[in-house]
Amino acid sequence: MALHMLGKDPESPEGKSPTVYLDDEKDTYLVQGWKVDDGDKRAQLDLPGHEDVVEIPRRMVQFFLEVNGVDRTDA
Repeated sequence: MALHMLGKDPESPEGKSPTVYLDDEKDTYLVQGWKVDDGDKRAQLDLPGHEDVVEIPRRMVQFFLEVNGVDRTDA
């Protein structure tokens, strides 16, 4: 699996999370973020048992390639 880190939250106090990755083999993103434990938020989501959700700040969107106008095949 060829994971490429696209960016870490520039405001993270420990510099570890959230982080956005690109999986070249599957052409998918992996998002490391804060675990959503808030029952009210989770109740509003349609989450199958094999999925979960993490939360990231809006400022992290800059690390998604399409937002930056970069073709993933060029990354």
